[in-house]
Amino acid sequence: MMCESRLRFHSLLFLYCVIFASSFFLMINALACSHDQIQALLQFKNEFDSHGCNQSDYFNGVLCDNTTGLVTKLQLPIGCFTGILKQNSSLFRFHHLRFLNLSHNNFTSSSLPFEFNNLKTLEVLSLSSNGFIGQVPSSFSNLTFLTHLDLSHNELTGSFQLVQNLTKLFILDLSYNHFSGNIPSSLLATPFLSRLDLRGNHLTGPVEVPNSSSPSSLEHLFLGRNHFQGQILEPISKLKTLKDLDLSFLNISYAIDLRLFSSLKYLLNLELSGNVLSATSLSSDSDIPPKLYRLMMKNCNIREVPKFLKTLKNLERLDISNNRLKGKVPGWLWSLPRLSIVNLSNNSFNGFDGSEDILRNSSVTMLDFSLNAFTGSLPILPLLIKLFSAWNNSFTGDIPLSVCNRGSLEVLDLSYNNFSGSVPQCLSKVRMVNLRKNNLQGTLPDTFYTDSLLQTLDVGYNELSGNLPRSLVNCSFLKFLSVEHNNIKDMFPFWLKVLPDLQVLNLRSNSFYGPISPPQGSLAFPELRILEISDNSFTGSLSPDYFVNWSASTSKINRDGQLYMGDYKNALYQYFYTLDLQYKGLYMEHEKVLTFYVAIDLSANGIGGKIPESIGLLTALIALNLSNNAFTGQIPMSFANVTELESLDLSGNKLSGKVPQELGTLSFLAFINVSHNQLKGEIPKGTQITGQPVSSFEGNAGLCGLPLEESCFGTNTPPIQWKRQEEDEEEEEVLNRKAVLIGYGPGLLFGLAIGHVIALYKPKWLVKIFGPNRLRNH
Repeated sequence: MMCESRLRFHSLLFLYCVIFASSFFLMINALACSHDQIQALLQFKNEFDSHGCNQSDYFNGVLCDNTTGLVTKLQLPIGCFTGILKQNSSLFRFHHLRFLNLSHNNFTSSSLPFEFNNLKTLEVLSLSSNGFIGQVPSSFSNLTFLTHLDLSHNELTGSFQLVQNLTKLFILDLSYNHFSGNIPSSLLATPFLSRLDLRGNHLTGPVEVPNSSSPSSLEHLFLGRNHFQGQILEPISKLKTLKDLDLSFLNISYAIDLRLFSSLKYLLNLELSGNVLSATSLSSDSDIPPKLYRLMMKNCNIREVPKFLKTLKNLERLDISNNRLKGKVPGWLWSLPRLSIVNLSNNSFNGFDGSEDILRNSSVTMLDFSLNAFTGSLPILPLLIKLFSAWNNSFTGDIPLSVCNRGSLEVLDLSYNNFSGSVPQCLSKVRMVNLRKNNLQGTLPDTFYTDSLLQTLDVGYNELSGNLPRSLVNCSFLKFLSVEHNNIKDMFPFWLKVLPDLQVLNLRSNSFYGPISPPQGSLAFPELRILEISDNSFTGSLSPDYFVNWSASTSKINRDGQLYMGDYKNALYQYFYTLDLQYKGLYMEHEKVLTFYVAIDLSANGIGGKIPESIGLLTALIALNLSNNAFTGQIPMSFANVTELESLDLSGNKLSGKVPQELGTLSFLAFINVSHNQLKGEIPKGTQITGQPVSSFEGNAGLCGLPLEESCFGTNTPPIQWKRQEEDEEEEEVLNRKAVLIGYGPGLLFGLAIGHVIALYKPKWLVKIFGPNRLRNH
């Protein structure tokens, strides 16, 4: 008995030590903080819904003075707090704060409290992307020690009076709000101001540059996406220290004369996209700032490649996409010694000046001339190329061998052309390969080596034959595989389940055959989100636990609220997948496949047996198409659990029994088709069901109720024997369903998050080009 008591004592002591140690490490970053400051920090945390951050994350952003124990720095983790920042918040008791960053939290519907005035020692204040509304309180002008102020990406209104006294400002970012009025001369006269970002507001007044003998310190000025009236270019040309200038999409009524920028000798980055440019300044050897390394002129209605580009020997990044350029790309462009990133997409170019190897010795690493009118053979690729996109042109002939000789190549997109011949043998080293919609023949190369870098392989809509290459199992990074609309003849590739990240498998419209159920149990691809195998010759049935072990990782969301399946991006570009999916009864080409949902299309095969009740475990399913098969039995009642379902097509099978009433409760179900089966009884009542066309239910002799004309009452009432038979069938189905679910065991209800699509006709990737320290949105 004594031993047992001693054992309990030691166990409790151990547990106490663990808790103490956890608390110790939790607070280690706040070790210098006094007890009352720690209490105030916890009180501040408790003012909000803070399930987005744990206590250790919270205190990791805290710094206290070693001598006084007072909090001097507070930086919240992203997404930590949700709620309203109130005037009596304990935040305003930290009178010695020098650094405060609350960015990327959710203070939606909060106005900025006047009590920020209490934090008079602040030097850095960042409140970006929080959902703050209304005007900035005048008390902000009392924060005279501020060197960095970031209020970007909120819903703030008003003018710039708040910064009149902030003479120590080094960085001011008010971008993407609703500020209006003029830019006062006092702002541009701020002695230490180096970076000013006012993009995405409603500024209309002129730019006032002070007449002062002291030179401006402003180096980075971003005024794009405003509504300026009157002349603003001449005052800006007086800011001699500028290195970055963004004047994109100004909506001004006059053409911009590039010669006005000749005085900006230090200018490195010039953004003029979305404006009308003076034809005179484009056609002459204008005196453009000679040090320019980045020039953006997309959507400027340009009709010829500017001649002044010849003089820009430091130019690294050039974007003249979405203009009216035509003819041949001038050969001198590729002789610019430092040119690295070039975007010529969405013009009417039809060729290149010079020989087929005009690009070979260029310094270009990223080249996009998609959506043009190029014909003939593809030119030899630059030696250092990383990203090459030529989709949607009219190139012909074989894909050149230079593709295989470029060790740096990561993204190759030659889709929507007229290439013939075979698929290159060297795809293992390229991350993204899109050869969709060409005239390629032969078999897919079986040359994928171990540790291949391949993430995307799309060879859909070609004339390929043979088997799927078994060496694809070596592509451990593969996320997207599409071979749709070819002549491939093979059995279902169960062997691909060894790929840990495969999200999309598209085998549609080939000659695949045999069962789609593995020899034992469920399909169990670890990350599969889209399974598209329609229009083949698959047979057999689906086991009751077919969908049990489908488990996909929890989706994460980008700042724009979306995450695209298999996102492949770096600081300069991002690649999106394209799929043809049957959704809501229509085949559409989809781009930017989202990771939120599951989509399954097994239509137009010879699959029979019952629809597994385990389909109800796919609670994130958005689209299911089992049409034109040989499914029998009843429609599973477990569909009631598939609450995200938007499109359901069960037509052209041999299903019997009733349409489950539970389908009427699916609030997102916009399309349902159960036509041409052997269903009977009353169609479920519900807005989503009764609003469907008659064709969704036709071909079922026993169905009645809206939207069909057959009434379920009066002479059309089913006989008593029929009703009893239906009741017996329902009871048997319920018992079977319970038995199946008991067999699954607890803990198997996994969601499958996947990708569905924003139906844009045109596919693709786009090149995102950044200016210094910031993202350049398209």
